[in-house]
Amino acid sequence: MIIALCVLFTAILFFYVFSMEQEVPAGEEKTRLVYLYERKEVIYENLRDLNFEYQAGKFPDTDFQAMRSTLEAEAAQVLAEIEQLENAASVAPAVPVKSRKGARR
Repeated sequence: MIIALCVLFTAILFFYVFSMEQEVPAGEEKTRLVYLYERKEVIYENLRDLNFEYQAGKFPDTDFQAMRSTLEAEAAQVLAEIEQLENAASVAPAVPVKSRKGARR
């Protein structure tokens, strides 16, 4: 009896683990601008952590300066790309919409 229950439990377990849904739900799609804003927040958080750990004495001055300059350069690059994308979005020409009210074909 115990062996039959173990076999049944194993069969159910295998079925549950290896049977996949036909449609896997996709996550929300991110635009490049959303990705860059998230990346900017991560870089700023890394800079805060780096400053905290430097003040705690975990890094020598040379290592701190090297890591800080790398993170600041990356932040500048991300900010420049954000600005470029935002300017491109605001300067994009507006396409006039023709009224379909009097249009007949």
